[in-house]
Amino acid sequence: MVPQSDDLLPVPIEERTWTAFSYVAFCKSSACNIASYRFSDSWMITSSMIVMGMSWWQAWLTIWIGYGVMTPFVVLLGRPGAVFHVTFPVVNRASFGIFGSLWCVFNRAAMACIWYGVQSSIGGSCVLVMLRAIWPSVNNIPNSMPLSSGTNTRDFMCFLIFWVVSLPFIWPPVHTIRHFFTFKTIVSPIACLIFMIWCIVKAKGVGPIVKQPATIHGSELAWAMISSVGICLSNLITLTTNAPDFGSRAKTPSAPIISQLLSIPLSYGLVCLFGVIVSSSSQTIYGEVIWSPVDLLGMFLDDDPSPATRFGVWFIAFSLIIAQLMLCTLPISRTNICANSVSAGCDLTALFPRFINIRRGGYISAIVGLVMCPWNLVSSSSRFSSYMSAYSVFLSAIAGVMATEYWFVRKGHYNVADFYVTRKGSWYWYNYGFNPRAYTAYVAGIAINVVGFAGDTGRPVPAAATHIFDLSFFTGFGISSIVYYILSRVFPVPGAADIFEEIDVSGYEEKMASCDEDTKSKDDSTEKESSTILI
Repeated sequence: MVPQSDDLLPVPIEERTWTAFSYVAFCKSSACNIASYRFSDSWMITSSMIVMGMSWWQAWLTIWIGYGVMTPFVVLLGRPGAVFHVTFPVVNRASFGIFGSLWCVFNRAAMACIWYGVQSSIGGSCVLVMLRAIWPSVNNIPNSMPLSSGTNTRDFMCFLIFWVVSLPFIWPPVHTIRHFFTFKTIVSPIACLIFMIWCIVKAKGVGPIVKQPATIHGSELAWAMISSVGICLSNLITLTTNAPDFGSRAKTPSAPIISQLLSIPLSYGLVCLFGVIVSSSSQTIYGEVIWSPVDLLGMFLDDDPSPATRFGVWFIAFSLIIAQLMLCTLPISRTNICANSVSAGCDLTALFPRFINIRRGGYISAIVGLVMCPWNLVSSSSRFSSYMSAYSVFLSAIAGVMATEYWFVRKGHYNVADFYVTRKGSWYWYNYGFNPRAYTAYVAGIAINVVGFAGDTGRPVPAAATHIFDLSFFTGFGISSIVYYILSRVFPVPGAADIFEEIDVSGYEEKMASCDEDTKSKDDSTEKESSTILI
């Protein structure tokens, strides 16, 4: 047997509480993450497209295409979790093997910890704006920290406040945090709408950006749109691989399907539209385009603001903080609770099942996020963006193998009991716990994008390599999928099926339910016997 914890077993029936509305709230929460502006997140992603030379409506159309194309992959990758109620580390065992999955799990756990720190650092900037709206003197706190620290007393205080406030939100079980998303689904859209209307009123119009024509045409425009679609895909890649973590809490297997197919592109499309209008209005107000909502709110406080202005800034900043707390993935991870602490918790549970559960793993990710001094990473945005691009390449290759394994190789057939054994001949033992087919496909999916990635870091590379890298999700996902499928046909895996049917051939859940009933019956019998003896 593999050392296990309860958090790696199929989610109990009583914890499968996520309905279709829960997934709608989750997706809207992911989109309303306007605080993560520095790394092409939902609010700011349109700005890079307009800077390339697109008109606002071309950029907005690209957003719809990008997120619309990526949404089906979220549903496809999350399907095993919704049907069999197991999380990513367990689903990954099906394709990479019992021990082979640990490398993929470690990669995702490390990135979740890093992103917890990054998101907390960005959340700290929102805390600063909120505190300035209450006590303007906060902005003038003297610095007592050395230059080598990479921060100052004021900013570190705000970071620490956000970090401490986020800790209690790690405690609740995963199946209950849907209520947090519901709360944020109400607060954040209201704040976004108020912010947009406020800027339009201050500017007495929507500003010049929405009237600005495109400056690129033909093939240059086409490749700019393709490259921008790639940014949208990268922006959701972590949410895509995380999908089984949240699909496992589905009340019914159908709950995540239509709800996500509709809510993901709609939510991201609307938030990006808000971003364009607010930033366009800022050009009229201040004579320059302010793409960062946090910076724009800070500027509202610079000119002896009225009490009404300070309250408005406080409310919007508060909603940004809620966005950072309730959300965790992403340019590729976007929330500290859902995609960072929960994902890190699930992954660390798989790595150290005897010692760590999801809750402990979440707190470990928070501690790592603090000691890594994330403000230094955030300050070097170009280097960090390149690192994120490389990470999305790795994840797309993993996702391609996982999707092909479930949909085309074993065709929905799982042996849930074999996820937890190291017995030779079990489905997921492969070669001493490693699946060489999966790793060959994984390397192939990465290799095709290596030259393009080198170009993304500033090295001269052929134009063809750059274009391939612009499509890195499709190339990485596609190549790894094809290679894995071919190898699985040439060297068949145990349990490969000819007909698609979502079924657990081990009957794990039925056996567990039967054992629980037997245990309950024995307890009842023992209780009756004890009562008889006493009589």
